[in-house]
Amino acid sequence: MNKILQKTDFSPVVTEFVVDAPLIAKAALAGHFVIVRADEKGERIPLTIAASDKAKGTITLVIQRIGKSTQKLCDLNVGDFMHDIAGPLGKATHIENFGTVICACGGVGAAPMLPIATALKAAGNRVIVVLAARTQELIILEEQMKKVADKVLIYTDDGSYGNKGLVTNGIEEIILSEKVNRCEAIGPAIMMKFVCLLTKKYEIPTEVSLNTIMVDGTGMCGACRITVGGETKFVCVDGPEFDGHKVDFDEMIMRLKAYN
Repeated sequence: MNKILQKTDFSPVVTEFVVDAPLIAKAALAGHFVIVRADEKGERIPLTIAASDKAKGTITLVIQRIGKSTQKLCDLNVGDFMHDIAGPLGKATHIENFGTVICACGGVGAAPMLPIATALKAAGNRVIVVLAARTQELIILEEQMKKVADKVLIYTDDGSYGNKGLVTNGIEEIILSEKVNRCEAIGPAIMMKFVCLLTKKYEIPTEVSLNTIMVDGTGMCGACRITVGGETKFVCVDGPEFDGHKVDFDEMIMRLKAYN
């Protein structure tokens, strides 16, 4: 069992937890994820690690209330325990000095993007972050991103904060003003699809972190299978990051609707 050491409500629907998990913190790298259960009979929920502290033995998770299981997790408080956390799982993000990198975040996608942006900056890249969400209350980690990135742009669908528009508006604004060498995108599947359509138009290599349905997280169940470049891949063991220009997003989105 993993003890909750800190809880922060970013908004009525998004909560951050700092959890005691020394073995996971010791091995975690940018891009890794964990699978969490609130209690013994709880649903297994995959969550990308938002931060890890090897010295303190903690990991940070950001959870959005979107169903019964995430509601149960978000209702936990400091001193409570998450029943179990398995990980780190998946493959870490490939980090090198690419040049100028856009980090495109949709909603809570900012949480898994933070360690990636941090690692990219440490590798010598110029990092430009685009934070986008439906409304102002869903924009998270703005100050943390500003400490890491060279530039941060904010877009909301309703114009309640930052610029009115979509994440793709921010990306294209950057592309038209300076040379971009790479794009990292994390957010809802439909958002990543349109980011990839845009960056493919400008021939900018793009990595996406996918959020498919998972059960075991070890490649045995096949629930997270997707098609990448015409080949079947499993997000839990082959990903979660893939070349966005090769992902069959239409198939992925269709499979995500299976339990709606």
